[in-house]
Amino acid sequence: MWLEILLASVLAFVVYWFVSWDKNEMLPLEDGWWGPGARPTAPEDESIRPFKVETSDEEIKDLHQRLDGTRLTPPLEDSRFHYGFNSNYLKKVLSYWRNEFDWRKQVETLNRYPHFKTKIEGLDIHFVHVKPPQPRSGCTPKPLLMVHGWPGSFYEFYKIIPLLTDPANHGLSDEHVFEVICPSIPGYSFSEAASKKGLNTVVTARIFYKLMLRLGFQEFYIQGGDWGALICTNMAQMVPSHVKGLHLNMAFLLNGGMLTLFLARHCPRLFGYTERDMELMCPIKEKIFYQSMRESGYMHIQSTKPDTVGCALNDSPAGLAAYILEKFSTWTSSEFQQLEDGGLERKFSLDDLLTNVMLYWTTGTIASSQRFYKENAGQLFKSDRIKVSVPTGFAAFPCELLHAPEKWVKSKYRKLVSYSYMPRGGHFAAFEEPELLAQDIRKFVGLLELQ
Repeated sequence: MWLEILLASVLAFVVYWFVSWDKNEMLPLEDGWWGPGARPTAPEDESIRPFKVETSDEEIKDLHQRLDGTRLTPPLEDSRFHYGFNSNYLKKVLSYWRNEFDWRKQVETLNRYPHFKTKIEGLDIHFVHVKPPQPRSGCTPKPLLMVHGWPGSFYEFYKIIPLLTDPANHGLSDEHVFEVICPSIPGYSFSEAASKKGLNTVVTARIFYKLMLRLGFQEFYIQGGDWGALICTNMAQMVPSHVKGLHLNMAFLLNGGMLTLFLARHCPRLFGYTERDMELMCPIKEKIFYQSMRESGYMHIQSTKPDTVGCALNDSPAGLAAYILEKFSTWTSSEFQQLEDGGLERKFSLDDLLTNVMLYWTTGTIASSQRFYKENAGQLFKSDRIKVSVPTGFAAFPCELLHAPEKWVKSKYRKLVSYSYMPRGGHFAAFEEPELLAQDIRKFVGLLELQ
């Protein structure tokens, strides 16, 4: 027993020393070309062009024909969502998609906010840019870049945008008003996919930084979860003088803290954990190891051979819906796997869920979005030893895939201005709990600007 404790303590110290060595480094600001062929000698067109989401009778007809030809495998008795997406409930989703879902109406919803495109490093980059309708006199809107992840999209932010850009008309104080920019990651939705290997989160951070400069912003706030959290972190590591504040609802962390959990179960405060931390992480075997095993199969596939499964998903709307929506079930709450319908309609509407699926289906971008995992597999934690010096706010949603205690977050984000235990919510925070996330962003900015 004591030997086990001693060895665990020594190993934890070695790992902690290795990863927490304070390196005052920044990610290099490089350059690249991700379009087809060689980089042209002529300067890149830096114009910003208006864009509108469109559809057609042919697009809808093709979708309906494919849905009509769907073949499903009957689920096992009482299997619920333990084997993945339950095909009995999938029948309901597909029937709604085929017979009731109005894609033309959702296209109008998507065009509610202004869309644009601009060429950066050879790629057409899509973004939504929303300015406050009527900022009060003397109030300068704060530019805020919000970055999505997989299998989400810019549409995740549609319900939080008005809370940030027009707070007074939504029952909130107008002390902090934002001008929101929501880009699509290259290879997602309407942002062009790379023609070359290697476009990862670091490259994406650089592209989005160039986007903000092109829009005229020298200083700005950034916010993200999932891949967006890593992209925004990389931006803070790359150009800290341009990032006024970084807000996250997920963190990619490599530290020795996990090893201390086994020792902290009986005296958490001795190791810097709160009672709430232990509630969210214990029992360790179930909430960390078993859950990680259950929810990481997709990651191994997409980090090794994304094009194989991408071929199937790009050809079958039913398969694409099952693959994507299963994540909106179990990543919203692990308890939803116990339900026959995966709990999907407890937090979201089918219109919202299918709109997100359609952004992958109509653009044919599921394979290119999955490639992002392979491009990042080799470099995911290479930048982890570079500490973040930008003021940071963190919202810890209780149903996130892996809880990040304040102690762990502080080990990397050295200027942690605010850390909040959120009362409810999971992985898709902006989509699921826009009011809570908006309040925490506003709280973080308020604390930061008081300093």
